Amino acid sequence: MSDVSGAVGLAMTGLTKVFGDKIALSDVSIEIDPGTFLVLLGPSGSGKTTLLRCLAGIERPTSGQIVIGSQVVAGPRVFVEPERRGLAMVFQDYALWPHLSVRKNITFPLLRSALTTSDRDARVNDLLERVGISALADRFPNQLSGGEQQRVALARALAGHAGLILFDEPLSNLDADRREQLRIEIATLTRATGATVVYITHDQSEAFALSDRVGVLNQGRLVQFNTPEVIYRQPANAFVARFTGVAGEFRVESLRPCGENRYEVALPFAPDLRIEAVATEDLGTPREVSLFVRAAGVSLCGADDVGGARGVVVDVAFNGRGYEHVVSVGEGASLSKVFATTRYDRLSPVKVHFDPASCLVMESKGI
Repeated sequence: MSDVSGAVGLAMTGLTKVFGDKIALSDVSIEIDPGTFLVLLGPSGSGKTTLLRCLAGIERPTSGQIVIGSQVVAGPRVFVEPERRGLAMVFQDYALWPHLSVRKNITFPLLRSALTTSDRDARVNDLLERVGISALADRFPNQLSGGEQQRVALARALAGHAGLILFDEPLSNLDADRREQLRIEIATLTRATGATVVYITHDQSEAFALSDRVGVLNQGRLVQFNTPEVIYRQPANAFVARFTGVAGEFRVESLRPCGENRYEVALPFAPDLRIEAVATEDLGTPREVSLFVRAAGVSLCGADDVGGARGVVVDVAFNGRGYEHVVSVGEGASLSKVFATTRYDRLSPVKVHFDPASCLVMESKGI
């Protein structure tokens, strides 16, 4: 794992963390190349924050090993203090020094560097400009909005040219517009520096938009690690499918193989309809199988259209690009976030068509 543009590789092997009788992390192993943007995705209590704190040196792993670059920072009889790990961290609550101005907060990581005063000032001025807060340089944190404080925290993390930058759900406290804007800035600025990034979130759209690699955590275990495309198209199990977004989940009444990794499935609410779906795992002889439908795999047509499943629109919302519909397709069965450029009014009968590539069949249980 050699350095690239100052970035460092990262390897975690058998990482386990136990708090009393609770296993927060269980045998997690991940390795990424220098310059990779890794997003750890999972619900509350999945272990992602504990993992980040172990990387930062805030928590000491119970067992396992962490290597940053070529340095073992945690392992049997080894524990390197946070300040000696050559990393920077952006916290959810910003963690700015309240008594220091914006400029001095950003300068703080550089105070012990070998830079001359003029070089240090030039770097801080450049960062102020790049994150768009030059006009706020002399203000204090309590005079800034949440988005402005997060920009200061980002600039401070970038100031020291750390090879590894950790982000602890940095956008969770911001409104939708600021969140999207800052997401773009984080992706652009960190990639421009070449730094390796580990970023945690519970928001799958944020994870897919930012990442080169995604690690999905649940109950302290790493349940899938791959590119965002693979995780979306080939979820490892039902938990990953649900957590990364489905428009609907339906119990399968019967299924028949129709090609490599493909099945025709029959559903209780439409026994005469056969939907082709992709199996993302070896089904073998599963006890219970469900069809998971991604929103991208559903299209709506008028009730007179040929084929498809019959449905009734129960809700419709304008989202700027078009309309998102909730469609009832049978007793207790519905599809949500079904997009169409045409508005279908509430209580309108419609036909629902399914794209096989976005229909996934797998065992209903899975963690």
